[in-house]
Amino acid sequence: MGTASDIAGSRGALPIPPPPASLAGKRGIIVGIANDASIAWGCAKAMHACGAELALSYLNDKAKPYVEPLAQSAGAPIFMPCNVENPGELEALFEAAAQCWGSIDFLVHSIAFAPYPELQGRVIDCSRDGFLRAMDISCHSFLRMARLAEPLMTHGGCMLTMSYLGADEVIEGYDLMGPVKAALESATRYAAFELGPKGIRVHAISPGPLKTRAARALSHFDDLLSNVEHRAPLRKLVSIEDIGALAAFMASDAAASITGSLLYLDGGYHILG
Repeated sequence: MGTASDIAGSRGALPIPPPPASLAGKRGIIVGIANDASIAWGCAKAMHACGAELALSYLNDKAKPYVEPLAQSAGAPIFMPCNVENPGELEALFEAAAQCWGSIDFLVHSIAFAPYPELQGRVIDCSRDGFLRAMDISCHSFLRMARLAEPLMTHGGCMLTMSYLGADEVIEGYDLMGPVKAALESATRYAAFELGPKGIRVHAISPGPLKTRAARALSHFDDLLSNVEHRAPLRKLVSIEDIGALAAFMASDAAASITGSLLYLDGGYHILG
């Protein structure tokens, strides 16, 4: 039997594949950047570095000054307001992508919200209005985005959303967001099933805790960070760069046969039970 070099030589030079996470020629929408510490920004940085063209959004005029320099550094040709509670803003973002590109290849949904009082007490004491608002912004908005993205993913694509371990087990202080994220994870699986025949892949990424703006609203958050850092098998917290690298890979052609996954990115903390 010949060596690997002999076999390669007999067939001619083997083609060199592109980098595993190459997104050259791909275009996508990323929703949820609040500042340079946002998970969504970690995704945007990585995807831009891998060659993707991006459509980015900001929540409102107050957030715009923090997000606009980031959008400029990523060369985003589309930069628009998108508050999913404001009628028409979400639709306008997707329409802009359709007008600019004609089609998209990926979507990153990284928004979550619950009214502050609902994060300070028992889940069974949450108000009806607070529960419905948290579910609408954090979960149903992903389904609305999936519905808008579907006709634009003419050659298949990838949809990603962000969850947390508190969806699958009780994490003290995560409170109402636990049931909301559990619903989001279930919605991800159903969307993967429904969109799979069109070549559209759907995943939820479940990072460990990070010092993001949204996380600061959670009670006992500092204790949570310390616990993960000292108990996770890898003895480390994850970064937005870690999440971005995973998101870029999942949106790439290298992950074309994977869908419906819940992807833990927490230094192994989730295996502790």
